[in-house]
Amino acid sequence: MLANSIFLGIPGPWQIAVVVILILLLFGGKKIPELMRGLGSGIKEFKDATKEPNKDETNSSIEKKQE
Repeated sequence: MLANSIFLGIPGPWQIAVVVILILLLFGGKKIPELMRGLGSGIKEFKDATKEPNKDETNSSIEKKQE
């Protein structure tokens, strides 16, 4: 059963626990909230950028219509 989950790429509870412990050891408890905050703001900026039309493209299309 354990071999099947390794080959399928599905992490088990022990694998997740080991990864969490390694992250805590590498970054410490105080640095993790800062990393998550930065990740969240990056995702928010990306979503905002994909929702807004590109201003350069809209300006160039308006200029072409005026000509």
